Amino acid sequence: MGVGEPRGGLPLRLKNKVTVITGAGSGMGKATAKLFAAEGAKVICADISGKQDAVAAEIGNAAVPIHTDVANEGDVRKMIATAEDKFGRLDILINNAGFGGPMAPLHEQTAESWDRVHSVNIKGVFFGMKYGITSMLKTGGGAVVNISSASGVVGWKHHSIYGAAKAGVNQLTKAAALDYAGMNIRVNAVVPGTMWTGLVKMSEEFPEPPPGTFRLPGIPMDRWGRAIDIAAAALFLASDEAAYVTGVLLPVDGGYCIGFSGMAAENTGAPSS
Repeated sequence: MGVGEPRGGLPLRLKNKVTVITGAGSGMGKATAKLFAAEGAKVICADISGKQDAVAAEIGNAAVPIHTDVANEGDVRKMIATAEDKFGRLDILINNAGFGGPMAPLHEQTAESWDRVHSVNIKGVFFGMKYGITSMLKTGGGAVVNISSASGVVGWKHHSIYGAAKAGVNQLTKAAALDYAGMNIRVNAVVPGTMWTGLVKMSEEFPEPPPGTFRLPGIPMDRWGRAIDIAAAALFLASDEAAYVTGVLLPVDGGYCIGFSGMAAENTGAPSS
């Protein structure tokens, strides 16, 4: 059985769990919405692009689309309120919406770029957690999964602003996990590496990376990550299978982060631990 395929007679892992997913119109968010719905969840598909309507229609009655700018506090409040109004509560929040911003050396970056990237990638996550957790506290608990990035762990050249935002997401995740550990709310993050999503131009022509066509020497597993890889990790962290897991930053990167540490140690003579 492959990732995202039917589980036969196995019980649904998210049966009747009410879930909000931001950035659900494409890529990792779309894959997560479809997988969660297949596992029995009721899904609020939030996105700013307009593509959330098509994703919700593809899923069917278990999905509700909503136009949401995660950088707008009012939009986020409305997003969470929609889950409560439609389904009575919120069980799971997936903070997935984000974008990379312009790539350039730090001294060439602008204050405008800083504000745009941070307003979505970290302020949007803060808003989602603030109002999502407020909702969960009213009904006895829930699970938050933030989608971060390897660039917030090891650093990527020309991605200083984006990396700073994602590093902030990692710290929000760990601090909030401690804040709510005794209140039946778990907060974790998935840390994607090099993903074959809409940010890769050729992904428009090829929904999946053509086998053997694009090798990635810097990735120990020597392949691109797929949207379903992130969705599957988010599913585990959101499900009761991870009932004793909180504050975790889970790399889904083909070994990139640990490989990066190993290469650094080899180059500097420093220990890799």
